Amino acid sequence: MAEFNKKYLDNFLGSVRKYMQMRGSLSQKDLADLTDVGVSTMSRFLNQKTRDIDPQLIARIVSKLDIPIHEIIDFVEEDYADRFIRLVKFFKGEETIAPEKEPTPASMAGEENHRRSGEDRRKNPDRRVADKGENEFVEDMSDLDKKAENQARKDQLGIREKLSRLTPRQKAFLTDFLDSDVAGRDLIVDLGNSIFRYTRQKGIQF
Repeated sequence: MAEFNKKYLDNFLGSVRKYMQMRGSLSQKDLADLTDVGVSTMSRFLNQKTRDIDPQLIARIVSKLDIPIHEIIDFVEEDYADRFIRLVKFFKGEETIAPEKEPTPASMAGEENHRRSGEDRRKNPDRRVADKGENEFVEDMSDLDKKAENQARKDQLGIREKLSRLTPRQKAFLTDFLDSDVAGRDLIVDLGNSIFRYTRQKGIQF
């Protein structure tokens, strides 16, 4: 699977150089040190001397220069966008496990418990029958809870459907919005409300 659209590589490199200037006129060596990669590796990439594009290198650059995802999202293939955003968060320290390092310890623990319970049932057939009865009892008792949960899910379905239909660009903007401080989010909301009021007054429909 291709992670990046090479058609937009020049645009991405332009954003990198812009943020290198914004972060204090960083040199290629400064950026290499900042992202913990070799100077020659960074030089080859910035000068387009490499044939393959390393996702971890891209994510390191984006995270360390703090480049807004929505500015470079065209460079990221749509199928890879979610994983790339998680990888950037990992290098920012906002995610504890990189996308490539799953399964998690919790899931491994769950598998171990499942394996042990299977061994117990094989060793004790009577217990297996008892377990079946207990499970049926629990299922009957939890019917009301399930109905309540289903109703709650239906109430939230509209929001979930809308979120699932967002494009990678829109998801990236939403991520940047949620990562902003309270004042920044308020400013974006105020600007958005002003735009909506203006479009309604002009009769513009989206």
